[in-house]
Amino acid sequence: MPSSRHRNDKPPRRPSAPPRPGLRRLALGAAAVAVVAVLVWSAMDHDGAAPVAAASQPPAPHGPQFFGRVQAEGLPLPDDRASRRRQLVDNVQLADHTYCSYRTSTQYPVGSRPMKDNPDQNRPNDLVASMNPMRLDGGGSEGRVQLQTSQSRVYMASGESVAFSLRAVDADGKTLPLVITRALAQGITYAGTRQTPQVSIPFVDDGTGADPVPNDGAFAGVLAPAQTGLASFNGTIRTEVRYNVGGKSGVVQFDVIYTPELPAVWAGAPREAVEEGSLVFHLPLEVRMPGRYIINGRVDDARGQPVALLTFNDVLGPGPNDVRLTMFGKLLRDHSPPLPLTLRDVDGYLLKENTDPDRALVPRLQGKVLTGTSHSPKSFSDAEWQSEERSRYLTEFGKDLKEARARLATFDPTVPLPPSECIPATR
Repeated sequence: MPSSRHRNDKPPRRPSAPPRPGLRRLALGAAAVAVVAVLVWSAMDHDGAAPVAAASQPPAPHGPQFFGRVQAEGLPLPDDRASRRRQLVDNVQLADHTYCSYRTSTQYPVGSRPMKDNPDQNRPNDLVASMNPMRLDGGGSEGRVQLQTSQSRVYMASGESVAFSLRAVDADGKTLPLVITRALAQGITYAGTRQTPQVSIPFVDDGTGADPVPNDGAFAGVLAPAQTGLASFNGTIRTEVRYNVGGKSGVVQFDVIYTPELPAVWAGAPREAVEEGSLVFHLPLEVRMPGRYIINGRVDDARGQPVALLTFNDVLGPGPNDVRLTMFGKLLRDHSPPLPLTLRDVDGYLLKENTDPDRALVPRLQGKVLTGTSHSPKSFSDAEWQSEERSRYLTEFGKDLKEARARLATFDPTVPLPPSECIPATR
């Protein structure tokens, strides 16, 4: 017969089976063991030692836990403090070195510098000498033959000449027989420009011309562009010399930079004068091409020892001009060279922009130009050179140094500040 239950009524849920007594006891035992293990581990100290009586333990501190060394609040650990102090000391020394090195390097103007700072400029007219393995004609080299070469200059003004020399030696320095087969000079030109004529240069070993000693195995030749077809060439002139040593053909090249134009000429006797605490050499110059001129002169003391490199760098207009080479007063006072001083080896050029060559040479004044008189050292000032740029940099570097010293003094007021390279150490 039909059931009285509605067809959409869900059947009653089947009761779940009761847990098995054995599994329940096993789960309760495992939980109890875990709880006991946690309590024991928590009661042990850092090294795993057995716990002590709870009554002997201080109350647990609140906040971060510290193990090992403990410092008072706000102070770094000893190792951190030493590292921090070392860093502050390094900062002071760096700031001091920056300030002092800049101050020392700029105490003289750029146009009056000690020669020891410019040793490569001391002897501008010395021979440019070199020694290299023999370069074979057609490529490669012969290491058993060394070729000694020299040239009297690299830059040439109009009317000047240059001397070349070459000699072959073996590994022991013994001169080897050498034969010059050809020597030609030609201006180096760029693609598409007109080729320059080739000029033959005689090389001799007879004691004439540029050859000082006859029959010594060293050959010399002279190039004077103004007397050849290269008189109007402006740029690099390459002289290629072909020779023969021991039956092998070799080749060597010499380059000079030649300017056929004379931008200015010296126009009178030089003189000296003490002006504003410095010794000034005046050189009259007649300018034909106005522009920026750079003139260098060397100064020796009474014993012939180099003292300074003097430089003039300024724009000159056409006509008569006065080139002033200034021996700065403090430089004289600091180095105390024996007087009188001698000005020698003056050279210079007109600087040309956006062209090659970038200069037109002024005829050089080779050797002694002027020997002055003996002045009293008190005639010269011992004040450092000053300029707006120097003052600005010294001010900024001084601020950095002051701040670095203040930080170190605040961090460790009981210890003296590190000594300065150029100023007394003050707090």
